[in-house]
Amino acid sequence: MNIYESAENYLETILILERRKGEVRSIDIAGELNFSKPSVSYAMKQFRENGYIHMDNDNFITLTPKGREIAERIYERHQLLTEYLMAIGVDEKNSRLDACRIEHVISPESFEKIKLQMKRFSD
Repeated sequence: MNIYESAENYLETILILERRKGEVRSIDIAGELNFSKPSVSYAMKQFRENGYIHMDNDNFITLTPKGREIAERIYERHQLLTEYLMAIGVDEKNSRLDACRIEHVISPESFEKIKLQMKRFSD
């Protein structure tokens, strides 16, 4: 399943906001990502039309199974890569920034190997 990095960031942000706040609206996403409300509204329209989100009558956004799958995958990568980079001595700020870039381009094989390495670190 190929999806652009910006779309992955939007879906991950929806997941994070959902976990933090329980309910998500476009204005929440705009605030979190520091994007304009019209930009977010346009993106949400595209996500709705492509089956990644559902928007109810009160404009609350929920991830569809298809959207949640992508968001969960990217979020897991972000969390694990941040932890990995910190474990090898990168400071927290740079770890988070680098993980955000790496999470979109790392191969499944490389990610699984890092995941295994992290399990060894914790054992």
